[in-house]
Amino acid sequence: NSLQGERLPLMSSSAVGGACASPGCDKVVSQRLACPKCMQMGLPPTYFCGQDCFKNNYKSHKSIHALAQQIQAAQQSQVATGGHRKTPPNGVVCDADAAPEVRLQLPTWAQPYEFSGRLRPTLLSPKRSVPARVPKPDYANDRGGVSNSEQHDRASNTAIRVFSSKELDGEYGLRHACRMGREVLDVAGKALRPGVTTDEIDRIVHEACMERGVYPSPLNYYNFPKSVCTSVNEVICHGIPDYRELQEGDICNVDITTYNKGGYHGDLNETFFIGKVDEDGERLVKTAFDCLAAALAMVKPGTLYRDLGTTIQKLATANKCSVVRTYCGHGIGSLFHTAPNVPHYHKNKAKGIMKVGHVFTVEPMINLGSPNDKTWGDNWTAVTTDGKRSSQFEHTVLVTPNGCELLTARDNEPVMTWDHDLLQR
Repeated sequence: NSLQGERLPLMSSSAVGGACASPGCDKVVSQRLACPKCMQMGLPPTYFCGQDCFKNNYKSHKSIHALAQQIQAAQQSQVATGGHRKTPPNGVVCDADAAPEVRLQLPTWAQPYEFSGRLRPTLLSPKRSVPARVPKPDYANDRGGVSNSEQHDRASNTAIRVFSSKELDGEYGLRHACRMGREVLDVAGKALRPGVTTDEIDRIVHEACMERGVYPSPLNYYNFPKSVCTSVNEVICHGIPDYRELQEGDICNVDITTYNKGGYHGDLNETFFIGKVDEDGERLVKTAFDCLAAALAMVKPGTLYRDLGTTIQKLATANKCSVVRTYCGHGIGSLFHTAPNVPHYHKNKAKGIMKVGHVFTVEPMINLGSPNDKTWGDNWTAVTTDGKRSSQFEHTVLVTPNGCELLTARDNEPVMTWDHDLLQR
């Protein structure tokens, strides 16, 4: 085994000028010499100070290769047996009554993973069940969590749906689904505090949905394993609830979507302060709130969907923040995700003009540092590449003749109004 000179344009923390990867070696890496096996397997490059150090440490180092091979084999097995590319890997679940040292250990996929920030995942609780009486979307019982109705829509849809008053206002219409989502988010938000696990928030959300006879839309959507997304600190979106306890100074986004008996989804989220949060965290969360409010103020018949991004990015930049480009708002209704796409950044190429009866989400993800993202090895959790924090707010909105209606608004708050105390936990 010998080292290869790596020619990647990006340097990891262990590249030139960093520390050698050999345990106990205090030499500085002076050349970009990386383990060839790691590179071949697509793992983050591991750098050594020289050939001798690499050879002396190889017996220990190659255990990373064996572990990575196990993870890759498990992922391939899941796909072969009907799983989806976003199916979380094996080795991530344990019972809630397991010993703390078991619950809090890193999942198998995370042991060789190079994290961008301080947050670390733990194991997950088993998947929660949904009784037969609760209506389910088409992906709820699909082995791969695939929504065939969404797949068909992507292949054939050429227009943005216009909702009728009957579809909106029926007993189990779209307005009802959004109201259920708001109720569930309010219940979940009240439970947040330092020391509570995000798994406990998932339990609360799941039970609140069952009590209301609605399905938690994230559950099994392309094999997402939980009923809510909880995104803490550097997590941008799609955080999977686990046994980690929320800590003083964290920020935590709770993203709720509910599916009702009428076959409609309602989607919203908010970011909360857990205990005392520093000034940068306060600025970030307020900026994310203001970005959404400014975008929603533009929603009316005749507005181009692409124009929301310019307003959002201008406000974020003025507050020394950045806008995530990978994820966007979306149409919603009978489908969890459909046309239109609603990007949140300047000079996007979104198609479409707002018309009365359009329903969609706006959900800008705002970062303290770089706008770039990457996805953890659980295939879902999107994080900032520089490990700095991210915040988000979201509403489902209806275009009306004179502007818009927030279908997921707080009680007695038809227009978004900043109130720090409502988000403080």
